[in-house]
Amino acid sequence: MDTRRTAALMVAAAVLVNVAFTGLGAVFDYPDVLKQPADDVLAAFRADQFAVTAGFLALALGAAMLAPVAVGVGRLSDSRAMRWSVPVGIAAAVVQVVGLLRWPLLVPGWAATAAGADPAAAAAARQAFGTANRVLGTLIGETGGYVFTAVWTGLVLAALGAAFAGRLFVVLGAVSAVLILAGVLSPLDLPLVDTANFVAYILWSGWLVVFAVVLVVRRRRTDGQVEIGSVDAGSAVR
Repeated sequence: MDTRRTAALMVAAAVLVNVAFTGLGAVFDYPDVLKQPADDVLAAFRADQFAVTAGFLALALGAAMLAPVAVGVGRLSDSRAMRWSVPVGIAAAVVQVVGLLRWPLLVPGWAATAAGADPAAAAAARQAFGTANRVLGTLIGETGGYVFTAVWTGLVLAALGAAFAGRLFVVLGAVSAVLILAGVLSPLDLPLVDTANFVAYILWSGWLVVFAVVLVVRRRRTDGQVEIGSVDAGSAVR
């Protein structure tokens, strides 16, 4: 995959995730809704099931894009840090997709059962929903996503350094990575952790867009140098 496609995926992922997250916040009060009792969450899901499902599918697609992005970025350097970054980036995509896909694949059934007339089945559905939130959501999707995304960003920065796009590029990526990593503390309900995590992903999305712009600019410069070299070589032959 060439740098232009990698850059396009970076921008697409950043835009898609932020649009989907904003939409879910508007129709589903996500992620604050997850702090409500299971009955309330499932009822809210049923109230706007199509929109909520579409939002989580979009989030999952945006998260999945990190896998090919990691592969494309991995070709920018042959350092050990960059070699490690590829599987870490793919892992970041996988755990987030696994966590997010519970909403379109599993939650519709639980929501329907929880609203049914069978009390025992409804209680079992609520329990299954709670277990999935803890295991697929908090443990795998969120905690795994925070750790792997932060580590991937750090490895990429270590491999490319300030020489790639300047000190600001490194600072922006490093700050966003640290704040993303702080998201592992979210289950402890510590003050400002959720706010820091929200800011982290905004900064990280901006870093991805900057990264994409740098890739395109560097590619154009390289293509321009190749064209100039070809013209000079042709003049020398003549």
